[in-house]
Amino acid sequence: MSTATKPNHIGRKISRIRELRDMKQEALAQALGTNQQAISAIENSETIDEDKLVEIAKALGVTAEAIKSFSEENMITYFNTFNDSPGNFGKFESGSVCNFNPLDKVVELYERLVLAEKEKVEYLEKLLKDK
Repeated sequence: MSTATKPNHIGRKISRIRELRDMKQEALAQALGTNQQAISAIENSETIDEDKLVEIAKALGVTAEAIKSFSEENMITYFNTFNDSPGNFGKFESGSVCNFNPLDKVVELYERLVLAEKEKVEYLEKLLKDK
């Protein structure tokens, strides 16, 4: 059985950071002066030009190095070593700085999902009433 290493897919990292920043592709596109399709293409790319990466990083509010070194494992490590002391907040083991509280983003996502489900139920109830 072969254990091939995963490629350093920069586009996926950009996508994940954008999602954690609660930013839609359209918003990132607007910040970069391009369109949503271009952002989609970037997020599907394994590599990206260094100048473009710096531009994207600036729009996302992070450094290009933070994008390059981003990993789900670092996020897990961050959560596992989370400490409420003000000196530790927002720092990852790799030395990168996080400008947001990832736990808040998880809660926001959960609340949006619950709201979406409530809206679906209301819509379906309305459809049943109309029949």
